[in-house]
Amino acid sequence: MTNRTSLTIVPGLTVGHHTIPDHATGCTVVLGPPEGFRAAVALRGRATGTREIDPLSPRHLVERIDAILFTGGSAYGLGAADGVMRWLRERGRGLSVGPLGTIPIVPTAVIFDLGNAGKPLGWPGPDDGYRACEAAGEEFAEGAIGAGTGATVGKAAGLDKMMPAGVGTWAARAEGSNVVVGVLTVVNAVGDVRDARGEIIAGARGPDGRFLDSVRFLANGGAPFGDPERLTRNTTLAVIATNAALDRVQLEALAEAGSDALARRITPYGTLYDGDVIFAVSTATVPAASALQVEALAALAVPTAVERAVRRA
Repeated sequence: MTNRTSLTIVPGLTVGHHTIPDHATGCTVVLGPPEGFRAAVALRGRATGTREIDPLSPRHLVERIDAILFTGGSAYGLGAADGVMRWLRERGRGLSVGPLGTIPIVPTAVIFDLGNAGKPLGWPGPDDGYRACEAAGEEFAEGAIGAGTGATVGKAAGLDKMMPAGVGTWAARAEGSNVVVGVLTVVNAVGDVRDARGEIIAGARGPDGRFLDSVRFLANGGAPFGDPERLTRNTTLAVIATNAALDRVQLEALAEAGSDALARRITPYGTLYDGDVIFAVSTATVPAASALQVEALAALAVPTAVERAVRRA
């Protein structure tokens, strides 16, 4: 068993980034093993942008997916999934449809990063999704890269007070067991990010350069974003992966538990202006003591992944 401390601690998973510097955006793909993996989702933000989410319902015909794509560009970036599908189809991966070949299943979620870094507007397209697949491996970078290139946090009091964020990852392992959980996050939140002591480490800053505390700012009647006409540009995305043999109902509960862990580090979390989406996936290769064991491992890994997303940016 590897000592890796990233999402790819789960054997069979690889991660690839493609960054578009001229537009300060990009995309990040999580590729499953050739046979795919079980998956579920929790939609916790109220401004989500997604594609191919229906197959993640435990009641859906499709039992396994092939990849997950995170992309910048808001809804414009959803087209990058076409390139991921093309890459998978060329390799015979996806839902078999007999002589017609395969249909790769690629759930996708976006962040709103348009204009965050002051660059000309642009977004990932199919070729960028394909390039992310080509770059995928067990080792991958964190910070302002891929889907996290234009990510920011601390926008509750205005876009001029935000700070850069990006991609973060971490992992946890059960003692005396082969059960592992790996997490990858893209943090682009309205709120602030806090450390394990509850202290703000990235967020909105006041004129004196000190942290405002976004929750307190809003609680005292501060205008969201300092400009009611610009109520956008936010989302936290996460993949929680495990090798534990969980069914799709248990994975749905794992995604919800992962969302709870995000709320311990991001304040406020899941607001009207966030598009938070949490995926839970399983390669289902080892037994777990219980589903709750896997949820507890996620609770250990998710907060560190969030913190690394801002510290590495």
